[in-house]
Amino acid sequence: MNNDFIFPDYIFESSWEVCNKVGGIYTVLSTRAKTLQERIKDRIIFIGPNCWNEESCPYFIEDHTMFNTWKKKAATDGLKVKVGRWNIPGTPIAILVDFSSFYEKKNEIYASLWEDYKVDSLHAYGDYDEASMFSYAAGLVVESFYNEYLNKTQKVIYHGNEWMTGLGVLYINKVLPEIGTVFTTHATSIGRSIAGNNKPLYDYLFAYNGDQMADELNMQSKHSIEKQTAKYVDCFTTVSEITANECKELLDKPVDFVLPNGFDNSFVPKGATFSKKRKAARKRVLDVANALLGTDLGDDTLIVSTSGRYEFRNKGVDVYIEAMNRLLRDKELSKTVLALIEVPGWVGEPRKDLVNRLNSGKKFDTPLEVPEITHWLHNMSHDNVLGMLKYLDMHNRADDKVKLIFLPCYLTGNDGVFNITYYDLVLGNDLCIYPSYYEPWGYTPLEAVAFKVPCITTDLAGFGLWANSGKGEYSEIEDGVKVIHRTDYNYSEVADAIKDTVAKFSNMTEEEVKKCRTNAEKLSKKALWSNFIKYYEQAYDFALRKAEARKTNVEN
Repeated sequence: MNNDFIFPDYIFESSWEVCNKVGGIYTVLSTRAKTLQERIKDRIIFIGPNCWNEESCPYFIEDHTMFNTWKKKAATDGLKVKVGRWNIPGTPIAILVDFSSFYEKKNEIYASLWEDYKVDSLHAYGDYDEASMFSYAAGLVVESFYNEYLNKTQKVIYHGNEWMTGLGVLYINKVLPEIGTVFTTHATSIGRSIAGNNKPLYDYLFAYNGDQMADELNMQSKHSIEKQTAKYVDCFTTVSEITANECKELLDKPVDFVLPNGFDNSFVPKGATFSKKRKAARKRVLDVANALLGTDLGDDTLIVSTSGRYEFRNKGVDVYIEAMNRLLRDKELSKTVLALIEVPGWVGEPRKDLVNRLNSGKKFDTPLEVPEITHWLHNMSHDNVLGMLKYLDMHNRADDKVKLIFLPCYLTGNDGVFNITYYDLVLGNDLCIYPSYYEPWGYTPLEAVAFKVPCITTDLAGFGLWANSGKGEYSEIEDGVKVIHRTDYNYSEVADAIKDTVAKFSNMTEEEVKKCRTNAEKLSKKALWSNFIKYYEQAYDFALRKAEARKTNVEN
Protein backbone atom coordinates (compact mmCIF):
# COMPACT_ATOMS: atom_id res chain seq x y z
CA MET A 1 0.00 0.00 0.00
CA ASN A 2 1.34 3.41 -1.01
CA ASN A 3 0.55 6.00 1.64
CA ASP A 4 0.95 8.87 -0.84
CA PHE A 5 -2.09 7.65 -2.79
CA ILE A 6 -5.55 8.95 -1.94
CA PHE A 7 -7.78 5.94 -1.35
CA PRO A 8 -11.57 6.18 -1.70
CA ASP A 9 -13.92 6.13 1.29
CA TYR A 10 -16.57 4.51 -0.95
CA ILE A 11 -16.34 2.54 -4.19
CA PHE A 12 -19.37 1.80 -6.35
CA GLU A 13 -18.56 -0.72 -9.04
CA SER A 14 -20.95 -1.77 -11.76
CA SER A 15 -20.87 -4.59 -14.29
CA TRP A 16 -23.33 -6.74 -16.20
CA GLU A 17 -21.56 -9.67 -14.46
CA VAL A 18 -22.19 -8.68 -10.84
CA CYS A 19 -24.06 -11.68 -9.37
CA ASN A 20 -24.46 -12.83 -12.97
CA LYS A 21 -21.94 -15.42 -14.16
CA VAL A 22 -21.39 -14.91 -17.88
CA GLY A 23 -17.64 -14.82 -18.51
CA GLY A 24 -14.24 -13.79 -17.21
CA ILE A 25 -15.32 -10.42 -15.77
CA TYR A 26 -17.31 -12.30 -13.13
CA THR A 27 -14.01 -13.88 -12.04
CA VAL A 28 -12.15 -10.54 -12.07
CA LEU A 29 -14.69 -8.80 -9.85
CA SER A 30 -15.59 -11.71 -7.59
CA THR A 31 -11.96 -12.58 -6.76
CA ARG A 32 -10.90 -8.93 -6.24
CA ALA A 33 -13.87 -8.16 -3.98
CA LYS A 34 -12.34 -9.86 -0.94
CA THR A 35 -9.19 -7.71 -1.05
CA LEU A 36 -11.23 -4.47 -1.26
CA GLN A 37 -13.74 -5.67 1.34
CA GLU A 38 -10.85 -6.26 3.78
CA ARG A 39 -9.67 -2.70 3.10
CA ILE A 40 -12.95 -0.70 3.31
CA LYS A 41 -15.47 -3.15 4.74
CA ASP A 42 -18.98 -2.68 3.34
CA ARG A 43 -17.99 0.54 1.60
CA ILE A 44 -17.34 -1.30 -1.65
CA ILE A 45 -20.79 -1.70 -3.22
CA PHE A 46 -21.35 -3.70 -6.40
CA ILE A 47 -24.24 -2.91 -8.74
CA GLY A 48 -25.55 -5.54 -11.15
CA PRO A 49 -28.63 -6.26 -13.26
CA ASN A 50 -31.60 -8.04 -11.79
CA CYS A 51 -31.89 -10.68 -14.52
CA TRP A 52 -33.77 -13.03 -12.24
CA ASN A 53 -37.02 -11.07 -11.66
CA GLU A 54 -38.79 -12.88 -8.83
CA GLU A 55 -36.69 -16.05 -9.05
CA SER A 56 -33.86 -16.31 -6.56
CA CYS A 57 -30.39 -15.63 -7.93
CA PRO A 58 -27.88 -18.35 -6.90
CA TYR A 59 -25.06 -15.80 -6.53
CA PHE A 60 -26.97 -13.31 -4.37
CA ILE A 61 -28.20 -13.39 -0.75
CA GLU A 62 -30.95 -10.82 -0.26
CA ASP A 63 -31.04 -8.86 3.01
CA HIS A 64 -34.40 -7.22 3.67
CA THR A 65 -33.07 -5.16 6.58
CA MET A 66 -30.29 -3.28 4.75
CA PHE A 67 -30.70 0.40 3.68
CA ASN A 68 -34.47 0.29 4.24
CA THR A 69 -35.06 4.06 4.34
CA TRP A 70 -33.23 4.51 1.08
CA LYS A 71 -34.94 1.52 -0.57
CA LYS A 72 -38.37 3.05 0.14
CA LYS A 73 -37.28 6.43 -1.18
CA ALA A 74 -35.71 4.84 -4.26
CA ALA A 75 -38.95 2.94 -4.93
CA THR A 76 -40.98 6.17 -4.87
CA ASP A 77 -38.49 7.58 -7.40
CA GLY A 78 -39.16 4.60 -9.69
CA LEU A 79 -36.04 2.60 -8.80
CA LYS A 80 -36.72 -1.07 -8.11
CA VAL A 81 -33.75 -2.58 -6.29
CA LYS A 82 -32.83 -5.67 -4.31
CA VAL A 83 -30.14 -5.22 -1.65
CA GLY A 84 -28.03 -7.97 -0.17
CA ARG A 85 -24.66 -9.64 -0.48
CA TRP A 86 -22.80 -11.24 -3.35
CA ASN A 87 -22.28 -14.90 -2.46
CA ILE A 88 -18.48 -14.91 -2.96
CA PRO A 89 -15.41 -14.72 -0.67
CA GLY A 90 -15.68 -11.48 1.34
CA THR A 91 -19.48 -11.33 0.77
CA PRO A 92 -19.53 -7.65 -0.30
CA ILE A 93 -22.75 -5.62 -0.52
CA ALA A 94 -24.51 -5.93 -3.86
CA ILE A 95 -27.45 -4.00 -5.27
CA LEU A 96 -29.38 -5.58 -8.13
CA VAL A 97 -31.47 -3.15 -10.16
CA ASP A 98 -34.51 -3.82 -12.32
CA PHE A 99 -34.06 -1.71 -15.44
CA SER A 100 -37.11 -2.79 -17.47
CA SER A 101 -39.11 0.39 -16.73
CA PHE A 102 -36.54 2.60 -18.48
CA TYR A 103 -37.13 1.24 -21.97
CA GLU A 104 -40.07 3.62 -22.44
CA LYS A 105 -37.69 6.58 -21.84
CA LYS A 106 -35.03 5.10 -24.14
CA ASN A 107 -35.23 7.76 -26.86
CA GLU A 108 -34.98 10.62 -24.34
CA ILE A 109 -31.99 8.95 -22.64
CA TYR A 110 -30.20 8.43 -25.97
CA ALA A 111 -30.98 12.00 -27.09
CA SER A 112 -29.38 13.54 -23.98
CA LEU A 113 -26.41 11.17 -24.34
CA TRP A 114 -25.90 12.51 -27.86
CA GLU A 115 -26.26 16.15 -26.72
CA ASP A 116 -23.89 15.79 -23.77
CA TYR A 117 -21.29 13.34 -25.07
CA LYS A 118 -21.92 12.75 -28.81
CA VAL A 119 -22.69 9.06 -28.29
CA ASP A 120 -24.39 7.63 -31.39
CA SER A 121 -27.17 5.23 -30.32
CA LEU A 122 -29.01 5.39 -33.65
CA HIS A 123 -27.67 2.04 -34.82
CA ALA A 124 -28.52 0.21 -31.59
CA TYR A 125 -29.50 -3.45 -31.91
CA GLY A 126 -29.20 -6.66 -29.92
CA ASP A 127 -27.84 -6.21 -26.42
CA TYR A 128 -27.06 -2.46 -26.78
CA ASP A 129 -30.47 -1.36 -25.48
CA GLU A 130 -30.49 -3.89 -22.65
CA ALA A 131 -26.97 -2.92 -21.50
CA SER A 132 -27.73 0.81 -21.79
CA MET A 133 -30.93 0.64 -19.76
CA PHE A 134 -29.12 -1.33 -17.05
CA SER A 135 -26.23 1.12 -17.12
CA TYR A 136 -28.56 4.13 -16.83
CA ALA A 137 -30.40 2.47 -13.92
CA ALA A 138 -27.06 1.74 -12.19
CA GLY A 139 -26.13 5.44 -12.52
CA LEU A 140 -29.46 6.43 -10.94
CA VAL A 141 -28.87 3.97 -8.08
CA VAL A 142 -25.49 5.57 -7.29
CA GLU A 143 -26.95 9.09 -7.52
CA SER A 144 -29.87 8.19 -5.25
CA PHE A 145 -27.68 6.36 -2.69
CA TYR A 146 -25.11 9.18 -2.69
CA ASN A 147 -27.77 11.82 -2.05
CA GLU A 148 -29.22 9.76 0.81
CA TYR A 149 -26.06 8.75 2.69
CA LEU A 150 -22.99 10.58 1.39
CA ASN A 151 -21.75 14.09 0.71
CA LYS A 152 -18.84 16.04 -0.76
CA THR A 153 -16.60 15.40 2.26
CA GLN A 154 -16.27 11.74 1.25
CA LYS A 155 -13.94 10.52 -1.46
CA VAL A 156 -16.08 8.42 -3.79
CA ILE A 157 -15.27 6.34 -6.90
CA TYR A 158 -17.67 5.05 -9.52
CA HIS A 159 -16.07 2.24 -11.54
CA GLY A 160 -17.72 0.81 -14.65
CA ASN A 161 -16.56 -2.35 -16.46
CA GLU A 162 -16.94 -2.75 -20.26
CA TRP A 163 -18.93 -0.69 -22.77
CA MET A 164 -22.13 -1.99 -21.13
CA THR A 165 -21.60 0.38 -18.19
CA GLY A 166 -20.51 3.43 -20.22
CA LEU A 167 -23.83 5.24 -20.17
CA GLY A 168 -23.98 5.12 -16.36
CA VAL A 169 -20.37 6.31 -16.02
CA LEU A 170 -21.11 9.31 -18.24
CA TYR A 171 -24.34 10.01 -16.33
CA ILE A 172 -22.43 10.14 -13.01
CA ASN A 173 -19.77 12.29 -14.67
CA LYS A 174 -22.48 14.81 -15.48
CA VAL A 175 -24.72 14.81 -12.38
CA LEU A 176 -22.14 14.17 -9.63
CA PRO A 177 -18.86 15.75 -10.79
CA GLU A 178 -17.43 15.34 -7.28
CA ILE A 179 -17.28 11.54 -7.84
CA GLY A 180 -14.11 10.19 -9.46
CA THR A 181 -14.97 7.94 -12.42
CA VAL A 182 -12.98 4.90 -13.60
CA PHE A 183 -13.78 2.94 -16.77
CA THR A 184 -12.18 -0.43 -17.58
CA THR A 185 -12.48 -2.02 -20.97
CA HIS A 186 -11.60 -5.71 -20.70
CA ALA A 187 -11.47 -5.92 -24.53
CA THR A 188 -12.46 -3.35 -27.13
CA SER A 189 -15.77 -4.31 -28.74
CA ILE A 190 -14.36 -3.46 -32.17
CA GLY A 191 -11.08 -5.37 -31.65
CA ARG A 192 -12.95 -8.51 -30.57
CA SER A 193 -15.22 -8.13 -33.59
CA ILE A 194 -12.34 -7.69 -36.08
CA ALA A 195 -10.66 -10.82 -34.67
CA GLY A 196 -13.91 -12.81 -34.56
CA ASN A 197 -14.64 -11.93 -38.20
CA ASN A 198 -11.41 -13.60 -39.35
CA LYS A 199 -9.70 -10.34 -40.18
CA PRO A 200 -6.01 -9.90 -39.30
CA LEU A 201 -5.97 -7.66 -36.22
CA TYR A 202 -2.36 -7.18 -35.17
CA ASP A 203 -0.32 -6.51 -38.30
CA TYR A 204 -2.84 -3.91 -39.43
CA LEU A 205 -3.74 -2.40 -36.08
CA PHE A 206 -1.93 0.87 -36.85
CA ALA A 207 -3.88 1.18 -40.14
CA TYR A 208 -7.38 0.36 -38.89
CA ASN A 209 -9.73 3.26 -38.24
CA GLY A 210 -11.99 2.25 -35.34
CA ASP A 211 -14.98 4.31 -36.54
CA GLN A 212 -14.70 2.99 -40.09
CA MET A 213 -14.43 -0.63 -38.89
CA ALA A 214 -17.46 -0.08 -36.62
CA ASP A 215 -19.47 0.97 -39.71
CA GLU A 216 -18.25 -2.03 -41.67
CA LEU A 217 -18.99 -4.54 -38.90
CA ASN A 218 -22.28 -2.93 -37.80
CA MET A 219 -20.87 -2.05 -34.36
CA GLN A 220 -21.39 1.74 -34.45
CA SER A 221 -23.31 2.17 -31.18
CA LYS A 222 -21.19 -0.14 -28.99
CA HIS A 223 -18.03 1.41 -30.40
CA SER A 224 -19.39 4.92 -29.87
CA ILE A 225 -20.33 4.47 -26.19
CA GLU A 226 -16.98 2.80 -25.51
CA LYS A 227 -14.97 5.49 -27.29
CA GLN A 228 -16.80 8.45 -25.70
CA THR A 229 -16.67 6.94 -22.20
CA ALA A 230 -12.92 6.41 -22.61
CA LYS A 231 -12.59 10.04 -23.68
CA TYR A 232 -14.60 11.71 -20.88
CA VAL A 233 -13.94 9.48 -17.87
CA ASP A 234 -11.46 10.57 -15.17
CA CYS A 235 -9.40 7.40 -15.45
CA PHE A 236 -9.46 5.07 -18.46
CA THR A 237 -7.95 1.61 -17.90
CA THR A 238 -7.60 -1.83 -19.45
CA VAL A 239 -6.20 -5.20 -18.38
CA SER A 240 -3.01 -5.72 -20.42
CA GLU A 241 -0.42 -4.00 -22.58
CA ILE A 242 -1.78 -5.75 -25.66
CA THR A 243 -5.27 -4.27 -25.14
CA ALA A 244 -3.78 -0.90 -24.20
CA ASN A 245 -2.29 -0.80 -27.70
CA GLU A 246 -5.70 -1.69 -29.16
CA CYS A 247 -7.36 1.15 -27.19
CA LYS A 248 -4.84 3.68 -28.47
CA GLU A 249 -5.32 2.62 -32.10
CA LEU A 250 -9.06 1.81 -32.23
CA LEU A 251 -10.53 4.16 -29.60
CA ASP A 252 -8.02 6.98 -30.27
CA LYS A 253 -7.38 7.25 -26.53
CA PRO A 254 -4.35 5.86 -24.67
CA VAL A 255 -5.23 4.26 -21.34
CA ASP A 256 -4.18 5.99 -18.11
CA PHE A 257 -3.27 2.71 -16.40
CA VAL A 258 -3.08 -1.03 -17.08
CA LEU A 259 -4.82 -3.01 -14.32
CA PRO A 260 -3.77 -6.67 -14.70
CA ASN A 261 -6.24 -9.26 -13.47
CA GLY A 262 -5.26 -10.88 -10.21
CA PHE A 263 -6.45 -14.03 -8.56
CA ASP A 264 -7.72 -15.13 -5.18
CA ASN A 265 -6.52 -18.68 -4.46
CA SER A 266 -8.58 -19.26 -1.31
CA PHE A 267 -10.68 -21.89 -3.12
CA VAL A 268 -7.69 -23.92 -4.36
CA PRO A 269 -7.69 -27.07 -2.19
CA LYS A 270 -4.61 -27.70 -0.04
CA GLY A 271 -2.58 -30.76 0.92
CA ALA A 272 -4.34 -34.08 1.16
CA THR A 273 -7.64 -32.61 -0.10
CA PHE A 274 -5.87 -31.47 -3.28
CA SER A 275 -4.44 -34.95 -3.94
CA LYS A 276 -7.79 -36.58 -3.24
CA LYS A 277 -9.64 -34.20 -5.58
CA ARG A 278 -7.04 -34.60 -8.33
CA LYS A 279 -7.37 -38.36 -8.14
CA ALA A 280 -11.18 -38.15 -8.24
CA ALA A 281 -11.11 -35.79 -11.25
CA ARG A 282 -8.80 -38.07 -13.22
CA LYS A 283 -10.93 -41.11 -12.41
CA ARG A 284 -14.12 -39.35 -13.52
CA VAL A 285 -12.61 -38.14 -16.80
CA LEU A 286 -11.16 -41.58 -17.61
CA ASP A 287 -14.42 -43.35 -16.68
CA VAL A 288 -16.42 -41.12 -19.03
CA ALA A 289 -13.82 -41.45 -21.82
CA ASN A 290 -13.68 -45.24 -21.51
CA ALA A 291 -17.48 -45.55 -21.56
CA LEU A 292 -17.72 -43.28 -24.62
CA LEU A 293 -14.79 -44.76 -26.54
CA GLY A 294 -15.01 -48.41 -25.47
CA THR A 295 -11.38 -48.25 -24.31
CA ASP A 296 -9.43 -49.03 -21.18
CA LEU A 297 -7.37 -45.87 -20.68
CA GLY A 298 -5.40 -46.01 -17.43
CA ASP A 299 -4.00 -43.38 -15.07
CA ASP A 300 -0.81 -43.05 -17.13
CA THR A 301 -2.89 -41.36 -19.87
CA LEU A 302 -1.82 -37.76 -20.48
CA ILE A 303 -4.94 -35.62 -19.91
CA VAL A 304 -4.89 -32.25 -21.65
CA SER A 305 -7.66 -29.70 -22.18
CA THR A 306 -8.66 -26.33 -23.50
CA SER A 307 -11.61 -24.31 -22.21
CA GLY A 308 -13.29 -20.93 -22.30
CA ARG A 309 -16.02 -19.18 -24.27
CA TYR A 310 -17.01 -20.71 -27.61
CA GLU A 311 -15.03 -18.28 -29.76
CA PHE A 312 -13.63 -20.82 -32.17
CA ARG A 313 -10.82 -18.70 -33.63
CA ASN A 314 -10.31 -16.09 -30.90
CA LYS A 315 -9.75 -18.69 -28.16
CA GLY A 316 -7.62 -20.86 -30.47
CA VAL A 317 -9.91 -23.91 -30.40
CA ASP A 318 -9.18 -24.39 -34.12
CA VAL A 319 -5.40 -24.48 -33.65
CA TYR A 320 -5.78 -26.80 -30.61
CA ILE A 321 -7.64 -29.35 -32.74
CA GLU A 322 -5.05 -28.96 -35.52
CA ALA A 323 -2.23 -29.60 -33.00
CA MET A 324 -3.95 -32.75 -31.70
CA ASN A 325 -4.40 -33.97 -35.26
CA ARG A 326 -0.66 -33.54 -35.93
CA LEU A 327 0.18 -35.21 -32.62
CA LEU A 328 -1.55 -38.38 -33.87
CA ARG A 329 1.40 -38.92 -36.20
CA ASP A 330 4.19 -37.68 -33.92
CA LYS A 331 6.90 -40.28 -33.35
CA GLU A 332 8.10 -38.52 -30.17
CA LEU A 333 4.80 -38.99 -28.30
CA SER A 334 5.35 -41.66 -25.65
CA LYS A 335 1.92 -41.75 -23.96
CA THR A 336 -1.71 -41.95 -25.00
CA VAL A 337 -3.26 -38.46 -24.93
CA LEU A 338 -6.84 -37.73 -23.91
CA ALA A 339 -7.58 -34.21 -25.20
CA LEU A 340 -10.70 -32.42 -23.91
CA ILE A 341 -12.46 -29.37 -25.29
CA GLU A 342 -14.45 -27.82 -22.43
CA VAL A 343 -16.36 -25.11 -24.27
CA PRO A 344 -20.11 -24.53 -23.72
CA GLY A 345 -21.96 -24.98 -27.03
CA TRP A 346 -25.65 -25.02 -27.92
CA VAL A 347 -26.16 -28.04 -25.73
CA GLY A 348 -29.28 -30.19 -25.93
CA GLU A 349 -29.10 -32.97 -23.36
CA PRO A 350 -26.66 -35.44 -21.78
CA ARG A 351 -26.27 -38.61 -23.87
CA LYS A 352 -28.52 -41.29 -22.42
CA ASP A 353 -26.44 -44.08 -24.02
CA LEU A 354 -23.34 -42.71 -22.28
CA VAL A 355 -25.08 -42.26 -18.93
CA ASN A 356 -26.45 -45.83 -19.13
CA ARG A 357 -22.94 -47.18 -19.74
CA LEU A 358 -21.54 -45.18 -16.83
CA ASN A 359 -24.31 -46.35 -14.50
CA SER A 360 -23.83 -50.00 -15.48
CA GLY A 361 -20.32 -50.05 -14.01
CA LYS A 362 -19.28 -52.47 -16.79
CA LYS A 363 -16.37 -52.20 -19.20
CA PHE A 364 -17.01 -51.93 -22.93
CA ASP A 365 -14.81 -52.69 -25.91
CA THR A 366 -16.83 -50.93 -28.63
CA PRO A 367 -17.30 -47.17 -28.97
CA LEU A 368 -20.67 -45.43 -28.92
CA GLU A 369 -21.74 -43.74 -32.14
CA VAL A 370 -20.23 -40.24 -32.48
CA PRO A 371 -17.53 -41.02 -29.88
CA GLU A 372 -16.29 -37.39 -29.93
CA ILE A 373 -18.96 -35.73 -27.78
CA THR A 374 -20.53 -36.20 -24.31
CA HIS A 375 -23.81 -34.25 -24.75
CA TRP A 376 -26.04 -33.93 -27.82
CA LEU A 377 -26.17 -30.50 -29.44
CA HIS A 378 -29.10 -28.71 -31.06
CA ASN A 379 -26.92 -28.01 -34.10
CA MET A 380 -24.85 -31.17 -34.53
CA SER A 381 -24.38 -30.64 -38.30
CA HIS A 382 -23.35 -26.97 -37.99
CA ASP A 383 -21.04 -27.10 -35.00
CA ASN A 384 -17.48 -25.78 -35.55
CA VAL A 385 -15.71 -28.36 -33.36
CA LEU A 386 -17.53 -31.38 -34.81
CA GLY A 387 -17.17 -29.93 -38.32
CA MET A 388 -13.40 -29.63 -37.98
CA LEU A 389 -13.06 -33.14 -36.50
CA LYS A 390 -15.02 -34.50 -39.45
CA TYR A 391 -12.92 -32.52 -41.93
CA LEU A 392 -9.71 -33.87 -40.39
CA ASP A 393 -11.18 -37.38 -40.18
CA MET A 394 -10.56 -37.53 -36.41
CA HIS A 395 -12.93 -40.16 -35.03
CA ASN A 396 -11.18 -41.60 -31.96
CA ARG A 397 -10.32 -44.91 -33.59
CA ALA A 398 -9.13 -47.75 -31.35
CA ASP A 399 -5.46 -47.43 -32.31
CA ASP A 400 -5.32 -43.59 -32.25
CA LYS A 401 -2.71 -42.39 -29.72
CA VAL A 402 -4.70 -39.15 -29.32
CA LYS A 403 -8.39 -39.23 -28.40
CA LEU A 404 -10.30 -35.95 -28.54
CA ILE A 405 -13.59 -35.41 -26.69
CA PHE A 406 -15.86 -32.34 -26.77
CA LEU A 407 -17.63 -31.41 -23.49
CA PRO A 408 -20.11 -28.79 -24.76
CA CYS A 409 -21.77 -28.10 -21.40
CA TYR A 410 -21.28 -25.62 -18.55
CA LEU A 411 -19.39 -27.53 -15.88
CA THR A 412 -21.48 -26.45 -12.90
CA GLY A 413 -21.55 -29.84 -11.17
CA ASN A 414 -24.92 -30.97 -12.56
CA ASP A 415 -24.38 -31.43 -16.30
CA GLY A 416 -25.73 -35.00 -16.20
CA VAL A 417 -22.50 -36.74 -17.28
CA PHE A 418 -19.44 -35.51 -15.37
CA ASN A 419 -21.36 -33.90 -12.50
CA ILE A 420 -18.29 -32.16 -11.13
CA THR A 421 -17.48 -28.45 -11.37
CA TYR A 422 -14.96 -26.88 -13.73
CA TYR A 423 -12.47 -26.16 -10.93
CA ASP A 424 -12.75 -29.72 -9.64
CA LEU A 425 -12.18 -31.03 -13.15
CA VAL A 426 -9.27 -28.75 -14.14
CA LEU A 427 -6.99 -30.00 -11.38
CA GLY A 428 -7.10 -33.50 -12.89
CA ASN A 429 -5.25 -32.27 -16.01
CA ASP A 430 -1.60 -32.88 -16.81
CA LEU A 431 -1.47 -29.91 -19.19
CA CYS A 432 -3.86 -27.11 -20.15
CA ILE A 433 -3.63 -25.49 -23.59
CA TYR A 434 -4.96 -22.01 -24.44
CA PRO A 435 -3.53 -20.93 -27.82
CA SER A 436 -5.58 -17.71 -27.99
CA TYR A 437 -5.56 -15.39 -30.96
CA TYR A 438 -7.56 -12.69 -29.12
CA GLU A 439 -7.26 -12.69 -25.32
CA PRO A 440 -6.98 -9.36 -23.48
CA TRP A 441 -5.89 -11.11 -20.27
CA GLY A 442 -6.52 -14.84 -20.01
CA TYR A 443 -8.00 -16.19 -16.78
CA THR A 444 -8.02 -19.81 -17.89
CA PRO A 445 -4.21 -20.19 -17.91
CA LEU A 446 -3.95 -18.31 -14.61
CA GLU A 447 -6.53 -20.65 -13.04
CA ALA A 448 -4.70 -23.68 -14.43
CA VAL A 449 -1.34 -22.71 -12.89
CA ALA A 450 -3.04 -21.93 -9.57
CA PHE A 451 -4.15 -25.59 -9.60
CA LYS A 452 -0.51 -26.62 -10.29
CA VAL A 453 -1.30 -27.56 -13.90
CA PRO A 454 1.40 -26.36 -16.33
CA CYS A 455 -0.07 -24.69 -19.38
CA ILE A 456 0.58 -23.52 -22.92
CA THR A 457 -0.60 -20.07 -24.03
CA THR A 458 0.47 -17.39 -26.53
CA ASP A 459 1.98 -13.92 -26.51
CA LEU A 460 -1.31 -12.56 -27.88
CA ALA A 461 -2.80 -13.16 -24.41
CA GLY A 462 -2.15 -10.58 -21.71
CA PHE A 463 -1.30 -13.37 -19.26
CA GLY A 464 1.26 -14.81 -21.69
CA LEU A 465 2.97 -11.43 -22.03
CA TRP A 466 2.96 -11.05 -18.24
CA ALA A 467 4.55 -14.51 -17.80
CA ASN A 468 7.26 -13.53 -20.30
CA SER A 469 7.88 -10.17 -18.60
CA GLY A 470 8.53 -11.90 -15.28
CA LYS A 471 11.22 -14.06 -16.87
CA GLY A 472 12.63 -11.43 -19.21
CA GLU A 473 12.38 -13.84 -22.16
CA TYR A 474 9.95 -16.42 -23.53
CA SER A 475 8.61 -18.63 -20.75
CA GLU A 476 9.04 -22.39 -21.32
CA ILE A 477 7.04 -25.38 -20.10
CA GLU A 478 9.75 -26.05 -17.46
CA ASP A 479 8.82 -22.62 -15.98
CA GLY A 480 5.20 -23.75 -15.60
CA VAL A 481 3.92 -21.85 -18.66
CA LYS A 482 4.98 -22.30 -22.27
CA VAL A 483 4.36 -19.05 -24.17
CA ILE A 484 4.21 -19.47 -27.95
CA HIS A 485 4.80 -16.56 -30.30
CA ARG A 486 1.59 -16.03 -32.30
CA THR A 487 0.88 -13.62 -35.17
CA ASP A 488 -1.92 -13.07 -37.68
CA TYR A 489 -0.35 -15.59 -40.04
CA ASN A 490 1.64 -18.32 -38.19
CA TYR A 491 -1.25 -20.71 -37.36
CA SER A 492 0.72 -23.72 -38.64
CA GLU A 493 3.82 -22.94 -36.54
CA VAL A 494 1.61 -22.51 -33.44
CA ALA A 495 0.02 -25.94 -34.03
CA ASP A 496 3.49 -27.48 -34.36
CA ALA A 497 4.76 -25.77 -31.20
CA ILE A 498 1.79 -27.15 -29.21
CA LYS A 499 2.31 -30.64 -30.66
CA ASP A 500 6.04 -30.55 -29.84
CA THR A 501 5.44 -29.30 -26.29
CA VAL A 502 2.90 -32.07 -25.53
CA ALA A 503 5.27 -34.70 -26.98
CA LYS A 504 8.14 -33.28 -24.90
CA PHE A 505 5.98 -33.30 -21.76
CA SER A 506 5.04 -36.95 -22.40
CA ASN A 507 8.74 -37.85 -22.14
CA MET A 508 9.48 -35.97 -18.92
CA THR A 509 10.49 -37.88 -15.81
CA GLU A 510 8.30 -37.79 -12.72
CA GLU A 511 10.81 -35.40 -11.13
CA GLU A 512 10.73 -33.02 -14.13
CA VAL A 513 6.93 -32.98 -14.15
CA LYS A 514 6.89 -32.25 -10.43
CA LYS A 515 9.21 -29.28 -11.01
CA CYS A 516 6.94 -27.95 -13.79
CA ARG A 517 3.95 -28.19 -11.46
CA THR A 518 5.79 -26.42 -8.62
CA ASN A 519 6.89 -23.60 -10.95
CA ALA A 520 3.33 -23.23 -12.25
CA GLU A 521 2.02 -22.76 -8.72
CA LYS A 522 4.84 -20.31 -7.86
CA LEU A 523 3.97 -18.18 -10.88
CA SER A 524 0.29 -18.07 -9.90
CA LYS A 525 1.24 -16.72 -6.44
CA LYS A 526 2.82 -13.67 -8.13
CA ALA A 527 -0.58 -12.86 -9.64
CA LEU A 528 -2.52 -12.79 -6.38
CA TRP A 529 -4.72 -9.74 -5.84
CA SER A 530 -2.61 -8.84 -2.81
CA ASN A 531 0.18 -8.11 -5.33
CA PHE A 532 -1.97 -6.54 -8.06
CA ILE A 533 -4.24 -4.26 -6.00
CA LYS A 534 -1.52 -1.60 -6.09
CA TYR A 535 -2.44 -0.87 -9.73
CA TYR A 536 -5.99 -0.07 -8.62
CA GLU A 537 -4.65 2.24 -5.91
CA GLN A 538 -2.97 4.28 -8.66
CA ALA A 539 -6.14 4.45 -10.75
CA TYR A 540 -8.35 5.47 -7.81
CA ASP A 541 -5.85 8.14 -6.76
CA PHE A 542 -5.68 9.50 -10.32
CA ALA A 543 -9.50 9.73 -10.63
CA LEU A 544 -9.98 11.24 -7.14
CA ARG A 545 -7.39 13.96 -7.81
CA LYS A 546 -9.28 14.92 -10.98
CA ALA A 547 -12.58 15.03 -9.08
CA GLU A 548 -10.93 17.12 -6.34
CA ALA A 549 -9.63 19.60 -8.93
CA ARG A 550 -13.15 19.94 -10.41
CA LYS A 551 -14.59 20.58 -6.96
CA THR A 552 -11.99 23.27 -6.24
CA ASN A 553 -12.68 24.96 -9.58
CA VAL A 554 -16.42 25.07 -8.87
CA GLU A 555 -15.86 26.45 -5.36
CA ASN A 556 -13.51 29.15 -6.66
